Amino acid sequence: MTESADACDLYRRWIDELWNGPTDRERLKAVAEELVSEDFLGHWPSAEVAGPGKLAALVDATKATYRDLVFEVEVGPFAADGYVAGRWAGQGTTSDGQISYLTGNDILSVRDGRFTEYWVASTEL
Repeated sequence: MTESADACDLYRRWIDELWNGPTDRERLKAVAEELVSEDFLGHWPSAEVAGPGKLAALVDATKATYRDLVFEVEVGPFAADGYVAGRWAGQGTTSDGQISYLTGNDILSVRDGRFTEYWVASTEL
């Protein structure tokens, strides 16, 4: 398999196994440890997240905000030169019963089969 194909597979795992994955924080942390490096740094519009443990905590908090939260890849992923990018859409139900739609674009750097840095542009509709 090529480096680009490996990076694209890793991105699909990022969506399917992390964001659509377990709801238990310890299991999320185990998945995060498989997908990201120890020195992982994620850049969200309102937060910087360092390491797989903090990533798992952020994903867990996001999942706690919505019932039945699911994400799907809409465009890509595309990979080249140690980076992978994709566009996703998500949907979940808020605590007051409203359906919420989320969309975003991801760019991640890849080294040694794991993500090392993450940039997201996202919105809730």
